[in-house]
Amino acid sequence: MGQVIISLAAMFASLTLFIAGTSLLTTVVAVELGSDGLSTLQIGLVLGCHSIGFVIGSLFATRLVRRVGQIRSFAAFAAVACSASLIHPLFFDGVLWAVLRVLVGFCAAGLIMVLESWISGRATHAIRGALLGIYQVVFFFAAALGQYLVSLGETDDYPIYTIVAILIVMSLVPLALTRSEAPAPDTASRLRFRQLYALSPSGLLGGIAGGALVAGFSTLAPVYASDIGMSLSDVSRYMAFAVLATMAVQWPVGRLSDHFDRRLTIAVISSIATVAGIVAAVAGAADMRVLYIATAPLFGLAACLYPISLSMINDYMDSGDPIAASAGLLLAYGVGTCIGPVAGALAMQSLGPAGLFVFLAGVFALFR
Repeated sequence: MGQVIISLAAMFASLTLFIAGTSLLTTVVAVELGSDGLSTLQIGLVLGCHSIGFVIGSLFATRLVRRVGQIRSFAAFAAVACSASLIHPLFFDGVLWAVLRVLVGFCAAGLIMVLESWISGRATHAIRGALLGIYQVVFFFAAALGQYLVSLGETDDYPIYTIVAILIVMSLVPLALTRSEAPAPDTASRLRFRQLYALSPSGLLGGIAGGALVAGFSTLAPVYASDIGMSLSDVSRYMAFAVLATMAVQWPVGRLSDHFDRRLTIAVISSIATVAGIVAAVAGAADMRVLYIATAPLFGLAACLYPISLSMINDYMDSGDPIAASAGLLLAYGVGTCIGPVAGALAMQSLGPAGLFVFLAGVFALFR
């Protein structure tokens, strides 16, 4: 597996830079919207537009990838996302920011599709879960890096958005210079939901639930943290801790899914995360130690659902195009990311800040 990882080094470097930039942008936007007096539901709707763009990208980005290739497509997506990030500080307008979130979400779907298809094209059944676990470790390391960078500037100042743009545009460099060959796509555009369901019902539902959980926490946890009295630096540390905790479980859980039935793995991690969500909802706001301890398995295991689901889909494909499989499950994940922020915001509006964890625990409970 070591040689496979080395061959994917440039891809992982590009992933790190891009996700660090977009993660920083998401938290900055969430905090800025909250500080300007928008309601939790309004914030959830604006941030949820990223998911709408993600779904659109999952539907249509494959056409660009097949037309011009993975690396050129990556360059186009990164350039648009960079431009969108720089527009944010020029005009504070909820509608405009919602449109910009759609653009960034579209580009993120295309970029992730390129990277995941590259991984799936290199993976075999014996190492697929572990390799996707390593991919998730890199992904969330980059997200943690983005959270730490929040403290470099005020959310209403231009410099913090400039840092976002630098990270995104620099993600072009490693992949543009790689000598590794991208997997050759076939003619299929993407696997449709009925095809995914026929291959693995648990894989399809896991993709949707994974999107709802990760997007719900990622977009609303900064709002939750602010609502219970955390400062901007405290929010940054809390979000970075959540992401670092996620990194710690990705490879072990992925490796376990290679040795045991992947459906059983999902059932076990869902039971653990359900308990963690209930604990966070009941006692998290009153005791920061409890909040941190509960957040680690809750968000960490939430992020495991999508890679295990993608592994299941690829396991059951006798032959086929990794781009088609990735695009199909990304669409399912994107549908989940549309649901998560809005449903979580509604839960917080009805139940208070703890409603976020009630929502997360409820989604996990469906897989028990």
